[in-house]
Amino acid sequence: MCNEAVVELVGVRKSYGPVEALRDVDLTVRRGEIVAVLGPNGAGKTTAISLMLGLRRPTAGTVRVFGLEPRSPGARCRSGAMLQESGLPDLLTVAELVRLFRSYYPRPLPAAAAIGLAGLQALPGRRFGDLSGGQRQRLFFALAMCGDPELLFLDEPTVAMDVEGRHLFHEAIREWAGRGRTVLLTTHYLEEAGQLAGRLLVIDRGTVIADDTPAAIRARVPGRRVSLRLRTPLAAGAFAGLPVSGLRQTPDRADFLTADPAGVLRALHARRADVADLEVVGADLQEAFLQLTGGSGHAA
Repeated sequence: MCNEAVVELVGVRKSYGPVEALRDVDLTVRRGEIVAVLGPNGAGKTTAISLMLGLRRPTAGTVRVFGLEPRSPGARCRSGAMLQESGLPDLLTVAELVRLFRSYYPRPLPAAAAIGLAGLQALPGRRFGDLSGGQRQRLFFALAMCGDPELLFLDEPTVAMDVEGRHLFHEAIREWAGRGRTVLLTTHYLEEAGQLAGRLLVIDRGTVIADDTPAAIRARVPGRRVSLRLRTPLAAGAFAGLPVSGLRQTPDRADFLTADPAGVLRALHARRADVADLEVVGADLQEAFLQLTGGSGHAA
């Protein structure tokens, strides 16, 4: 990865009437990065991506892609986008759609390469209307890759994909970024964001509230996740007065966050908890996300 800025937002604001979707956002995405943009519903992340794609204009501030205005042909021919809505005709085949999209770019990826990246080698003659939900997602990825993009936008890319399709997709994205290409994605699968992205941007109420590695963001949660499997149900009020949060309890299990796992376990033992199995791990991205956003919503 080099220091070349691919996407830059400087002092960006975007308003829809009285509603401020983005407020004084500054960010830079550099060549070779995989960046996941996360945030609760209505946080402003979709607006931010739309500005980068040139689909909307900022109310104030500057947006640049490869140093250019996002709507300019010079920026668009170097970018690809996989969006959730396509409007593709049902009667065209996979191969026909790939040929059509390749025609939009001055130096397109070979058709076979685009189809191969998406794992659709066995389906070039399948009509779009006959594809399953996961196959359509893979086709959208192939179409986003048709221009051999230096910058790739992915909006909820693995929705409806099966486990195998998601694995192939992840491998393709890592390999693509390894060539010095830049990837910006949104996803409500926080585990996926942590696996793919080297950097997470968390947007809430129109501002960037976190910009760091997945590990650093997880470390913001003060405490450990403790999971217990119990031989007998806990007595009523077993956790009363103990320093725990996020408690989830069933008759034979208990799951909670605490900054003092040893102290809580000693107290539970004193309260005659019969523990059959125990796991203590660091907090996950879901917990970090909820703490950062105050539990204001899902990353979708």
